[in-house]
Amino acid sequence: MRYSVPVLACTVLLGTAAALTAARQSPSSSQAEGPASPDVRRRWHAGVARVNVTPSEPIFMKGYGSRTRPSEGVRQELYVKALALRDETGAVSVLVTSDLHSYTRRMSDTIATAVEKKHGLSRDRLILNSSHTHSGPALTGEELLRPAEDINAEQEVVIRRHTARVLEQIVELIDHAIDALAPADLAFSQGAAAVGVNRRRLGAGRRQLPGPVDQDLPVLSVRAADGSLRAVVFGYACHATAAPADYQIGADWPGYAQAALETAYPGVTAMFVNGCGADCDPAPRSVLDAPKMHGDVVAVAVGQVLRRRLRPLTGPLTSVFEYVDIPFERPPSREELHERLETATGMAARHARQLLGIIDRDGKLYDRYPYPVQVWRFGSALTLIALGGEVVVDYSLRLKNEYGWESTWVAGYSNDVMGYIPSRRVLMEGGYEAGGAMVNYGRPGPLGTAVEEVITGKVAELVTRAGGKEGETGKP
Repeated sequence: MRYSVPVLACTVLLGTAAALTAARQSPSSSQAEGPASPDVRRRWHAGVARVNVTPSEPIFMKGYGSRTRPSEGVRQELYVKALALRDETGAVSVLVTSDLHSYTRRMSDTIATAVEKKHGLSRDRLILNSSHTHSGPALTGEELLRPAEDINAEQEVVIRRHTARVLEQIVELIDHAIDALAPADLAFSQGAAAVGVNRRRLGAGRRQLPGPVDQDLPVLSVRAADGSLRAVVFGYACHATAAPADYQIGADWPGYAQAALETAYPGVTAMFVNGCGADCDPAPRSVLDAPKMHGDVVAVAVGQVLRRRLRPLTGPLTSVFEYVDIPFERPPSREELHERLETATGMAARHARQLLGIIDRDGKLYDRYPYPVQVWRFGSALTLIALGGEVVVDYSLRLKNEYGWESTWVAGYSNDVMGYIPSRRVLMEGGYEAGGAMVNYGRPGPLGTAVEEVITGKVAELVTRAGGKEGETGKP
């Protein structure tokens, strides 16, 4: 299955060719993070592992509706990685990061159920985050034929076979990470990188839109008891769409960033957590050189953070997970869908037929969706908020403003990617992220204007239950 449990030792150098020369310079002891003090050490145990999930046969790819045939080669291998953490109370939590387009709820439930059965790990103790690479394979955990996918029966078999294999690999990966638990120290800080731009501003007639971005680069370091670096977990809010829409399997810029860090720190596992970048693209993009260029920029920025003295994290790790129903606008009626079919073609026609099938099966279309919200709180110094779906940047900026810019990490693309999650601002402006993209996901229509308040209200509830409060700075 090509599993790997990294060794604990590493060099103190950071560099990948000329791009990381500056970060490769040895910092002074006053700047660099080192072994934690005896009173902090060994409050944590950590275990890391990885597995190669690159498809072994041609397979339909996920991300661009323009593709009409299966993959033709591999540009980069794909990995899923796991970080298991045990705090001083004995509670075990696992973060899984993935060079995959997305998890559906059924995929996540399959993994979570197996892990709970094997390890007693409750659902709140498992985060499944995807990089959202647009050069990865199509995976399925529910109805395969989303309107964006015109796939024949032969390819459906391939996709279902590969999905089953990947799910089995992820469960075994988590086993390996838990088995590898050893004394460790955790520390956190943030940097910045200027890779992404707000894509809603791009194109004629849209330059006037606000175009916010989140260029924060949260970094979590995991060190063995002897101070050697064991794992680096970093986040950024930007689509993995630097590569062209060709037929080569790849992890895009997040894969290159992880590879650069793992080259610079031999024996270290680098893990990418996707942020709230649904409306953010790398620039430039859609050219062969862009993914590595952007990946190297992010790797250098992570290296700069690692050269500082990061803030030690103490436990316990408090976790909360709940679903909250997010509302859709009024779903179309059967009559309206039949009217659409009179003129619709391609994706639009498949979407209308899919919705009619739901009405035939259930008697009506659903008008809300169970949306996953998860909070991990590391002592009082760091709150990690994991949201489902393709979340626009407004959520990250709002939540960090409410709970502390220095102590809040907001991830999107976690546990279930069911569609775009627009803010009220984006819904008012309209456009692809506001509702047009929901056709791709087979949803009955755009989300309602209350969605932002529903989600942030649930976040507030869970942060409070995890022991946090609004306006915290996270200062030691």
